Amino acid sequence: MGTLITSISGIRGIVGDGLDPESIVKYTLAYSKFIGSGKIIIGRDSRVSGEMVKQLVTGVLVSNGIDVVDIGICPTPTVQFNVSKLNASGGISISASHNPNQWNALKLLNQTGQFLSPEEYNKLMKIFEENQKSFKKWNELGKIIEYPDGLKNHIDEIFRLGFLDINAVKKRKFKVVVDCVNGAGAFCVPEFLRKFGCEVTEINCEKSGELVPNPEPLPENITNTLNEVLKNKSDLGIVTDPDVDRLILITDKGEPFSEENTITQAVKFILSKKVGNVVVNLSTTRAVDDVAEKFGAKVFRSPVGEANVVKKMKEVNAVIGGEGSGGVIYPQLHYGRDALCGIAITLQHLSEFGGSISKLKDELPKYFISKKKIEIKSDPALIQNKLLKEFKNEKVNTEDGLKIDFDDHWVHFRRSNTEPIVRIITEAESKTEAEKFSESYLSLINKLQ
Repeated sequence: MGTLITSISGIRGIVGDGLDPESIVKYTLAYSKFIGSGKIIIGRDSRVSGEMVKQLVTGVLVSNGIDVVDIGICPTPTVQFNVSKLNASGGISISASHNPNQWNALKLLNQTGQFLSPEEYNKLMKIFEENQKSFKKWNELGKIIEYPDGLKNHIDEIFRLGFLDINAVKKRKFKVVVDCVNGAGAFCVPEFLRKFGCEVTEINCEKSGELVPNPEPLPENITNTLNEVLKNKSDLGIVTDPDVDRLILITDKGEPFSEENTITQAVKFILSKKVGNVVVNLSTTRAVDDVAEKFGAKVFRSPVGEANVVKKMKEVNAVIGGEGSGGVIYPQLHYGRDALCGIAITLQHLSEFGGSISKLKDELPKYFISKKKIEIKSDPALIQNKLLKEFKNEKVNTEDGLKIDFDDHWVHFRRSNTEPIVRIITEAESKTEAEKFSESYLSLINKLQ
């Protein structure tokens, strides 16, 4: 029997081995009880199983008297945006993000178009555990509304953003290689770029429903795209994950811009327009702090996860936020990671900067992150407590695992919710130093076990 991974980020599993019709119906039923009434925005990424999942989800919602507004294949941020735009009671984006073809997921949204807060998630799970099966009569059923303008709503609003000077961007006539891993981005990103006057070369923009074998846009998975940027003499490369909430950039030299730099350059650009608070998660690069300091802005840190970043952004009224995974959150548009918005910020930033994206990268603070994981033989919580004692005199944060800030580096220890492992994220001013610190923490954990 397969397993499901359930969290505030959604309900995720392998189709037919954990994420089966029974589990989809049960979780959607609990969500329908959680929502109560109104209408729900439904969108999905391009994967083959998406239509099957959508049909099941739609049937359950309608049977509970909830109207379904189907906006088709589109980015997760498009679903989020339209929940607010259309005054819906919630939304479901059917996508397993960067997971491969055999996976799918229900990304559950509240009435503001954001992922469920921890409190909302706990309420949903309580309803799920109660397992009350009650459905509406034939004359109380919800309606299914096909709504083809969801993506248009989202893109139109991006082009209305105050910082955007479309004519200035068009003058640059950027040559762009775009790789959508055959995901939802194939249905919007190339055309979106052409609206900016870009000359677009498409890679993995097929609409067959079959994602590339390794759809997580890590450097090792996009070597062909890196080479194409160089071969094509393009100004930049753009890669999106299957549901277009993460933005990965490639320089004109055919090198990774780095996902940490995606959010760093976005913060730099937005703060140049309006100084205000910034929120990133605890595992995001220190470069954001350096950039913010130059503008006299303050950086706040949240636990990892979009819902946590958004919660903190609202608390401190942040002007920009995001995560080092390539997730840019610009609250003037909506509170969610949004690669389309990230692309707009990047193109405007480049047009005002005047130089190449590799030169823009050179002007950002330079840090290097090392990521490792270690299997824990005992209770991971005990290891964390031992680490806390070890570093009790340092600058520590225990909101999400254990983050320790030193002058020359930082380390973040995070327990996995699904495996008996601890992740070790370390950042320093050189790759050698980051690796050296990482290895020392691996050795320390082995000693503490």
